[in-house]
Amino acid sequence: MKVLVTGCAGFIGWRVCEKLLDRGHEVIGVDTLNDYYDPRVKRWRLERLEGRPGFVFQGVDIEDRDSLRSLFEEYEIEAVINEAARAGVRYSLENPWVYLRTNAEGTLNLLELMREFGVRKMVLASTSSLYAGQKMPFSEDLPVNQPLSPYAASKKAAEVLAYTYHYLYGIDVTVVRYFTVYGPAGRPDMSIFRFIWWALKGEEAEVFGDGSQSRDFTYIDDIAEGTIRALRPMGYEIVNLGNSRPHSLQEVITLVEKYTGRKLKIRHREFHRADMKATWADIDKAKRLLDWRPETDLVEGIRKTVDWFVANWDWLREVRIP
Repeated sequence: MKVLVTGCAGFIGWRVCEKLLDRGHEVIGVDTLNDYYDPRVKRWRLERLEGRPGFVFQGVDIEDRDSLRSLFEEYEIEAVINEAARAGVRYSLENPWVYLRTNAEGTLNLLELMREFGVRKMVLASTSSLYAGQKMPFSEDLPVNQPLSPYAASKKAAEVLAYTYHYLYGIDVTVVRYFTVYGPAGRPDMSIFRFIWWALKGEEAEVFGDGSQSRDFTYIDDIAEGTIRALRPMGYEIVNLGNSRPHSLQEVITLVEKYTGRKLKIRHREFHRADMKATWADIDKAKRLLDWRPETDLVEGIRKTVDWFVANWDWLREVRIP
C-alpha cells in the first residue's frame, strides 16, 4: 500500500512508519517538526526514516489544506494514518486554540481531501483521555460526551467528524484510542521519559500528586503494531489499544531507579484537576477485531527505554524537559 502518515516524526508516527516500511509498504510522511517539545528528539526519529527505500518526507502542516492537496495530487494515496496532533492535557488549558486547529480542523482537511480523491481508509489516532470520569476498565461503548480538557474535546471532535464522513461518503475509519504510550525515543513531556532523564542527570524529579495514580502504560512497539492492523476494512470502529494492566507512578519510579542505578529525588506537586487518577483499558475489542494484544510488559519496556537513553546520552543530556 501507499500510506500517508501524518506526524511521522512524532513518537507513534515514527514507529508506525518504520513498521510499515519493514513490511514493504510505501510511506509519505508529513510533519512540521514543531517545538511543542525539543525538536532534537523529532529529528532523531526522522533520521531513522530518511533514506529508507519507500519513504518520502514532506514538511507539510495538516492545517494547510492547499499544501495537503498537493500531496494527494502527486501521490496515489491508498490510506491515511493520522498521527499528527497537539498532545498533552495540561498545555491544552493554556492554548486550546492550537489544539482545535490541529486535532479537529486538521482531521477535517484530511477527510475532505480523502473524499475528493477517493481515498477509502483512515486510521485516526485518539486518546484514553476521553474516558475521564467513566467507570473502569474503559470500554469503547462508554459515553464520552463530557471531555475534561480542551485536548480531549479536540480529539472527540475529530472522532465525530470521522464518523460523519464515514456515514456520508463511505470512508472506512478505525479510531484507535491510545493508553499512555512509552518507550525509546518517547515524548519528553511524558512521565517515563522525564523520570529516566532526571535520574541520569541527578536532578530532582517532579510528581503531580502522591504517586499512587496509575496508568495503563503501553509499549510503543505494541501500539504501532495495533495501529497498522487497524488498516484492515472495518466500516467505522473505535478500538482501545492499551496494556490492560495499570501500574502506579511509584512502580514506574522503582523500575527506573533499578535500571538506571540512580535514586530519584522527588518533589511532589498538586495533582492537576484535568488529569486522570487512573486509566485501564478493556482490550477485548482489539483482540477480536485486530487479533492484537500487548506483548511487552512494563519491566521489559522500561529496561529497553533506559538502554536507549544510555546509548544516546551524548545528545539526550541536552534535551529540554518541559
